[in-house]
Amino acid sequence: MPSLLAAWFNLKLAREFLERLQGITTQDIWNSLEGYLSKGQFTLGLVLGILALLTFTNLAPDVVLIIGVCVLVLTGILSPGEALSGMSNEGMITVAILFVVGAGVQQTGGVDWIAKRLFGRPKTQLAAIFRLVFPTMFFSAFMNNTPLVAMLIPPVSDLARRERIPASKLMIPLSYAAILGGTCTLIGTSTNLVVQGLWIKSGHSPLGMFDITWVGLPAAIIGGLYVVFAAYFLLPDRSPAVSTQDDPREYTVEMLVQPGSPLSGKSIEAAGLRHLPGLFLAEIEREGVVIPAVSPLEILHGGDRLLFVGNVDSVVELQKIRGLAPATDEVFKLSAPRPQRCLIEAVVSNTCPIVGQSIRESRFRNHYNAVVVAVARNGERLHQKIGDIVLKPGDVLLVEAHPSFAEQQRSSRDFFLVSAVENSSPPHHEKALLATALLGVMVIASAIEIVPVIVAAFVVAGLMVLTKCVSVEAARKSINWEVLLAIAAAFALGKALEASGSAKQVTDGLLSLAGTNPYLSLAIIYFTTVLVTELITNNAAAALMFPFAMATAAKLGVSPFPFVIVIMMGASAGFATPIGYQTNLMVYGPGGYRFSDYVKVGLPLDFLIGVVTIIITPLVFRF
Repeated sequence: MPSLLAAWFNLKLAREFLERLQGITTQDIWNSLEGYLSKGQFTLGLVLGILALLTFTNLAPDVVLIIGVCVLVLTGILSPGEALSGMSNEGMITVAILFVVGAGVQQTGGVDWIAKRLFGRPKTQLAAIFRLVFPTMFFSAFMNNTPLVAMLIPPVSDLARRERIPASKLMIPLSYAAILGGTCTLIGTSTNLVVQGLWIKSGHSPLGMFDITWVGLPAAIIGGLYVVFAAYFLLPDRSPAVSTQDDPREYTVEMLVQPGSPLSGKSIEAAGLRHLPGLFLAEIEREGVVIPAVSPLEILHGGDRLLFVGNVDSVVELQKIRGLAPATDEVFKLSAPRPQRCLIEAVVSNTCPIVGQSIRESRFRNHYNAVVVAVARNGERLHQKIGDIVLKPGDVLLVEAHPSFAEQQRSSRDFFLVSAVENSSPPHHEKALLATALLGVMVIASAIEIVPVIVAAFVVAGLMVLTKCVSVEAARKSINWEVLLAIAAAFALGKALEASGSAKQVTDGLLSLAGTNPYLSLAIIYFTTVLVTELITNNAAAALMFPFAMATAAKLGVSPFPFVIVIMMGASAGFATPIGYQTNLMVYGPGGYRFSDYVKVGLPLDFLIGVVTIIITPLVFRF
């Protein structure tokens, strides 16, 4: 009985508590907390907590940022519409579309063509970083840096794999180089255009295309040299503990130099077939004559059959080289179009009906609707043609087939193990020129402002799909939702810092330190803009700081032009956090980075660009 009374009493208390809660809004909660914690303080504290989680944990950035946005919605600081506004942001949508454009260029082999001309074949890691940074800076000066980074991530990944350089040594330099190049011209980054719009709106004549170049170019050159050496010495080596390059399986693969191939007439070395990692050219068969111990100076002829030995990654790279094709014509008889196929590893079981037969005799294609392109046998080096190899239990076959082959054979007794090789779809080189031309049209149309970047990207992405440079399925898979969600959440955090007033509180406090010294004011404007950029986004920082810059110049009775230039530079200097600039977020995953990597390399760069900017700006543009 006493327990029943206690339960009844507790239920009554709970009901009274719930009745009191009815009608209470988040504003009532904030009113009760007034005097202890303001919305601005709470938002700033939350953002600092998010930065701490990104710095000291390995949690995925998109998860951390989304949780932060959810807290802001639950506390009423952001409305649901404001929290989701980043999903409709033009910058985020442009990045999403550019993933599709990049997939089209990649699937046709156009990426490899661009990368070879842009990056070459650097002999050292330091040379590779140098060859990456300065060409990227040049192109970024004349096109928006976001699409440039989206385009270059796949070839930089290929460069890292091909030259055995950790991707963590290249991805941050790619982003930083694009940011630095964007400061060299008015159209190099959307941040400059935002400031240009605010400058015109305030009643001034438009800025010239190269006004900022006087400051941006020296800063980019000095910053670029810093990035090269900082990346080499400071960025971590995040190579996987077990690399596929160390795979003990040696596949034997036979490739044909196609008649009329661009490789015909080139030496082995000039064709790029000598330095592929994990690959050995065992012999060449030419018109029935076998040439063993092939010299790197040997000239290739159309119709040559090349016998390679190497690991699975090397075989995938061979498939991407324009002018090379599997030596067996069976690959052209499969029902599925080549771009829809992939490479699949299958281990032959002792109950497989084709054991003891050669691949040619077994009529493998007819039996499995797949073609064997390479064979590995327990470290043994096989010198026969693929079709002449007699299969044994335990042989590992690399087959070209539709992805459905893996599902169909996974439960079959013919194979012990079946697994698809990632990113192994053979490129359709016949469309490489078309895809590259479409990319060029997009870049030119965006650079000279015929149409906005997002419109150019939409049109080119649609043409990539319509002309079958990329399949609809591959276009869907190419979109990296982790990156997009992180960018959208970063926009929402920026909105919260503005709406809660915390960003204004920080900037007011810092600007009060300047006094009447224009040089000190210029320095404080720059570093405050950098701070706001690191916490929110570059465009929001530029828009937020512009009124302060104009007010400071008016208060001091000096020209506002140096302050405007400093805001352009500071709003682009988002090097120390991944959320400060969206290209930093785009390379976060591909480089395998942690938040601390950006701080270690980016914070000194923020100060270096600041010193260059603050020294040069007053010399070129007088107060």
